[in-house]
Parts: sequence; C-alpha cells; structure tokens
Amino acid sequence: MDKLQEWDSAWAEPYRQMTTNPWKNGILDVKTIELICVGLNAACTNLQADGTRRHIRAALEAGATRDEILIILKMASLLSIHSCSLGAPILLEEAKAAGVEPIAKLATTPACDKMKALGQWNTAWEPFYELDPVWTDQFMTTAISIYADQVFTPKQVELLSIAFDASITHMYAPGTRRHIKAALKLGATMEEIMEVLKVCVAFGEESCHLGVPLLAEELAALGFE
Repeated sequence: MDKLQEWDSAWAEPYRQMTTNPWKNGILDVKTIELICVGLNAACTNLQADGTRRHIRAALEAGATRDEILIILKMASLLSIHSCSLGAPILLEEAKAAGVEPIAKLATTPACDKMKALGQWNTAWEPFYELDPVWTDQFMTTAISIYADQVFTPKQVELLSIAFDASITHMYAPGTRRHIKAALKLGATMEEIMEVLKVCVAFGEESCHLGVPLLAEELAALGFE
C-alpha cells in the first residue's frame, strides 16, 4: 500500500480512508472486524493466503483466541454447502421434468434433529436432505458445533455468517437475507450489520495487495521505475 500511495496518492488516500473506516468508528470492536476478515480471506470461495495470515495475526493481537479463529476457519470451509443449496433443488426439478423419481431413503439423522431443536434448521436444506439424508446428517454433524459450542454468541454467529454470504466472491442472497433477519431478531442493530457489509467492501483492497507488488516487480524487471 506504500507503493500505491507513492504512485497515486490522490486515489490511494481516499481509498485508505474508506477501507479503514470500520476500524475507526467503534461500531464493531476490532477483534470482531479482524475475525470477519479472517473469514473473508480464508473462505473456500477466496483462499487468500497472505490476507488470511495478516488478519489471523491482527485478530490474535486484538485478543482473539485459537478456538475463535478455528470456528471462523470451520465456517469458511462449510460455506461450500451452498453448492447443494443451489444444485439440489434444480436436480429435483429437472428430474421431475424428466420423469425420474428419487429413491426414497430412510435414515436416522440425529445431527439434523439437533439443528432443528436449536432452531438452526434451514428449509433450503430440505432438497439435499431428501436426496441423501445420511450425507446431510454427516454434514450437519460438522456444522453443529458452530452453534452448540458457544464460542460465539448467537448474534456473533449471525454477523459472521452475513459476511460469508455477502462476500463479493460469494454473494449468496438467500443466506444473506436469512442471516440478516436472524441477526436483527437477536438484537443486532442496522449499524452493526452495515459495518459487516462495509468490511466486505474493504476486502476489495486485496486486489491491490496482490497486484501492486507484482506490478512493481515486473516494471523493475523491464527496467522501468
């Protein structure tokens, strides 16, 4: 970012002010912001190694624990469930149109039952539960600790989930709406939720973190200053 400031301070300075705004206004604490940034960088839709390391370090410095960061990394991994949230309903619709009936599968699903008891069951999961209840229960076994271990409060989980779903590389509207609705119900303010979205926008600076050093290296290799 120093090199960007050197090359184009007229653009870099207002951009810096905009991207650092959430860190300065006190609406969300710095630890929460850094945990969100760990999630945005580590998400299976992003996988930004440098940014993940940078924000893990900052989160630790802000007081985050190993268990808190591990939960973020688990959430970043489980974001991939949206492949089934998207695809399973389409599979059922197209199979019906083609005259193909799914094979009924009966199974005990204790993890799914527990998610329902916790009030965390999402009706968007019903299609892939219908197609493969055993696998769905295996997935829910991995997901349930996020809600049951109480490392974060339910409100914190919802704010973090908003960031994952609203991330520029994911933009999953049904999940974003569901988690905003849940966060509001749990007492989150509109200002807090807006800060989460602003941190998602600040993630855009990773383009400069990635590209500016590469540009500097290639210019130097060609003899340009």
